[in-house]
Amino acid sequence: MIRPILTVSTGTLASRLLGFARDAMIAALLGAGPVADAFLVAFQLVNVVRRLTTEGALNAALVPAYLQAREIDGAAAAALAGRVLGTVSAALVVAAAILGLAMPLVIPALAPGFIGHDTMQLAVDDSRLMLPYLAFAGPVAVMMGVLNAENRFALTAFAPVLFNIALIAVMLALLVWRQDASIAASVTAAAVGIAGLLQLLILVLPGGSLATPPQIAFDAEMRGFFRKAIPGMVANCGPQLLIVAGAIIASLSPASVSWLYFANRLVELPLGIVGVAMGTVLVPELTRALRGDDRGAMMRAESRGLELAVGLALPATLGLMVLSEPVVRMLFEHGVFTAADTQATAHALVWLSLGLPAHVLVKALSPAFFARGDTTTPLSATLKGFAVAIVSAVVFGRLFGTAGIAASIALGAWSGAIALMRRGAMSFGFSIDADARRRLPRIVIAAVLMGGLLWLTEALALSSAADAHRLVQAAVLGLVIVGGIAIYGLLLTLFGVVNWADSIAAIRQTPPGDLRR
Repeated sequence: MIRPILTVSTGTLASRLLGFARDAMIAALLGAGPVADAFLVAFQLVNVVRRLTTEGALNAALVPAYLQAREIDGAAAAALAGRVLGTVSAALVVAAAILGLAMPLVIPALAPGFIGHDTMQLAVDDSRLMLPYLAFAGPVAVMMGVLNAENRFALTAFAPVLFNIALIAVMLALLVWRQDASIAASVTAAAVGIAGLLQLLILVLPGGSLATPPQIAFDAEMRGFFRKAIPGMVANCGPQLLIVAGAIIASLSPASVSWLYFANRLVELPLGIVGVAMGTVLVPELTRALRGDDRGAMMRAESRGLELAVGLALPATLGLMVLSEPVVRMLFEHGVFTAADTQATAHALVWLSLGLPAHVLVKALSPAFFARGDTTTPLSATLKGFAVAIVSAVVFGRLFGTAGIAASIALGAWSGAIALMRRGAMSFGFSIDADARRRLPRIVIAAVLMGGLLWLTEALALSSAADAHRLVQAAVLGLVIVGGIAIYGLLLTLFGVVNWADSIAAIRQTPPGDLRR
């Protein structure tokens, strides 16, 4: 399982790093004012749809159904995928048209603070320009699910890279030929649909034969499929829904939407690497184990998934909290993004980071429900977290501003994670093997030690370079981050958590399904 997880994580890392470049350009072009708030509310709406369908979310229902059909024959699996492809595509085209007409009602619900301001019309216009992306999100989602079921993870892992490359190319041109911020926002919004088309082409051209013929169907089989799929898709985009919950309250304060957005983008780097890998790889692994009634395989998959989740999420959380301000300054403080914006974004990042382990825990635990055909339990946990975030943000947002809203989002994440753990323990019990019980405490100790050393290093190294050239500061920050990763790896080795020779051997091993395709 290590090699496919590494493949997915590498592709996700490349996409997230390009996403940082994209967001740095958004910050430079739009800053953190009304134009940026309007654009980012619209972009978050598209991101929710993108996460709702792509990035492994549809695996929750499609992969088990596809694998079951493939046991009959390949043609039955392709026919099922073709029907899902046609139906999802048609549904999203209709949804895009309805949203386009209803957008003047949708944006006030998502951003009540925009009511009565010019920001409202800007957000409506930007949202409408981005809506063509929805026509491509459906086919992208289905092709990702089918390719993942066939163990062809490389295509699905690297397809999102094209989305960011297309937007980066457009924004590079806008930075060279400087335009008014509102014009730059409109041009970038229009480019979102083109980016979605490129993402679709890279998946359909090599994998289109796996979903044929495309058909629109609303029979009993498809209705049953969507009854399972929709709750799982909503549950999988829990972190994005929590950010939307925060943005609803943040829209009442100028620039708060932008500060939350840029802070959340940093949280999404480790969340994407771990969460997408967990959802993409664990669902097929657990589904096969359940169908074969192999308890040992299920325990191994759950144990390794939990170890990887904790081992990557905890040090990332501590690192983001310790390095919040220098990282935000280095990435976003360019163009019209000011030092005050950096400070506000960094404060939000500290509180948002506290929710990262909860998000990753949900990503690691949800596949156990999805593989059993239970998508409603993760959905109920997600909705509970959303409600907690909204109520808390109303209270803490008034008391502590943007930082209070960020803390409410973290509280909502933990509320959902705890609800999921309790339900899982009552329903079937999460079983981890002896190796996981031995290694997990050592992983926690290693992460805490790394965080303490990182704090000392940051206080000494980055403070001394505060007045240096921006390139020198970037180099010092990079060395601190690399040093923290190296220390963590060394501690894991010393504690007997990781045997690098065994890990390299596992990575070199080619699993069934031939990942090289």
